[in-house]
Order: sequence, then C-alpha cells, then structure tokens
Amino acid sequence: MTGDAPDFSQRLAERAAQVETVLEGILDPHPQKGEIARPAHLLAAMRHGVLNGGKRLRPFLVLETAELTGADSEAALRVAAALECVHCYSLIHDDLPAMDNDDLRRGLPTVHVAFDDATAILAGDTLLTIAFEIITAPQTPADDSRKTALVLSLARAAGIGGMAGGQALDLAAETTTPDEAGIITLQAMKTGALLRFACEAGAILGETSEEDRECLIRFGEAIGLAFQLADDLLDVTSDSDHMGKATGKDAERGKATLVGLHGQPWARRQLSGLVEEANALLDRFGDRALILRIAARFIAERDR
Repeated sequence: MTGDAPDFSQRLAERAAQVETVLEGILDPHPQKGEIARPAHLLAAMRHGVLNGGKRLRPFLVLETAELTGADSEAALRVAAALECVHCYSLIHDDLPAMDNDDLRRGLPTVHVAFDDATAILAGDTLLTIAFEIITAPQTPADDSRKTALVLSLARAAGIGGMAGGQALDLAAETTTPDEAGIITLQAMKTGALLRFACEAGAILGETSEEDRECLIRFGEAIGLAFQLADDLLDVTSDSDHMGKATGKDAERGKATLVGLHGQPWARRQLSGLVEEANALLDRFGDRALILRIAARFIAERDR
C-alpha cells in the first residue's frame, strides 16, 4: 500500500465505528412499536453474528458514495447498517453445516457453533427482515421514492438474481465444475451484487445524474470482481490464523476459481487492471472521489 494507507485505515475504522453504533441501537433488547417481545437467545445470536468485528467495507462504500453525491448522512448511516445486516445474515447462513460448514468467522466461533443450527437460521432470517425495516422506518430521513428504490435494488442484489442465487451456483459448483464464464457469473452474484448495491445506494440517496449513477454502479461491479479475486488469492496464500476463517477450502472441495484456472501471476495482473478500470470510472468526479480510489486499491491489495 502507499502512503495514503494509514489515513484510509483510519477512515475505514471511523466509518465502521459509526455503523456499529447504529447497529447496537437497532439490536437493542427493547421491543419496537408493533413488536411483542425480542427473545433474548435469538437476539444474542444476532448480535454475535453482527457485532463481531469485520472491516464493514460494504457500509463504508455506502457512506463514501453518499458523501460524494451530497446525500443525507443519517439516511446513509441507516442504509449502511441495513446492508451490513444483509451481509451478516448471508455469512451466518453460509457458515451452516448444510452450506459451507465453517466453524470460524472473524476469529470467533460461527453462530451455529456458538448457539445451534436452528438459532443460526432464525438469526439470519431476522437480520434479512430487519434490513428492510431499517430502510423503510420513519427514522430513516429519506423520501418514499428513494426508500422504494433502495428496497427494490437491495432485494434484487440479495435475491435469486444476486447473492442468494450466487450461493446456489456456488453449491452446485462443488459437483459440476463451471467454465470461466460461469465462475465470473457466480462471483458477480454471490460477492459482487452487494458491493454493487453499496455503491448504487449512495447514488440513490444523493443528487446524481443517470450517468453518475451508472458510473458508480460500474465502479461497484469492478471492485466486486476485485474483491472476490483477492479473496481467492488469499484462500491459497494465507492461513486461518491470519484470516480469522478457514482457508484452502476451494482446493479441498475441488471448486473451480479463476486463480485455480489461470494462476496467481495472472490474478495479480487482473487485479491491477480492475483497479485501473475502477479509477477510470471515477474520473468524472475528480478529487472528490479520492477515498474511493484508495478503497479500490485496498480491496485489490488487502491481506485478509
């Protein structure tokens, strides 16, 4: 990383702290209006799955693209928290024995290990549900048209044509090896869709032209591909102690990846190209997009 990295790391940590404060309030034991009670065991599992560290990269992208487009900061914070709930739900379910069967997440026992399978399923279900509550609630200061657009975009990013569909393709890839195009589609859905939404959300909340919004969407797609490619590299080059989760899983399961197909030098060249593509998409925003440029490089060069 360059000399910009310390400032970026600080900014990332500050944004994470902001989002975690919002999440703490959302995952409060007191029932909200219209709720009857919040079962303590289920709430504890949800908090274990959400308030357990992590870079909070997706919320970071919501907040930074929202600032770029002049969006309301409080609205952006709540949308960022909603997205993190969806992301954490997906991790809880992915870790289940019926899915990836992982025991470790962010250096801690996964939710089904710390609690049980049924509670983990319910925790994930509830986090997915609460995400849409956060966006549409009166506490989120955005007009109804923006809330509707956010709900539609997030639902599509998380659903059959996005993350959940990508997980289905990922499970199928354990028995039927996809070709290169299939791998790219799988990864764009499973990993890229929420990163794309993170960048689009800021555009929805702010005042942008269609051209600006499209550039931020395409930026999200580029860094989504970079994120997964970097993840695949780390799966073969790092270890579980450093990563805080199991590594070497793809090779162990015979799962095809672009790194496996083309090798590590090719993957690093591709990452460099994706960073260049992401930067070019931000040219129209000038110096205001500096933090997003640094974020693209961080995603491609991260070591965990």
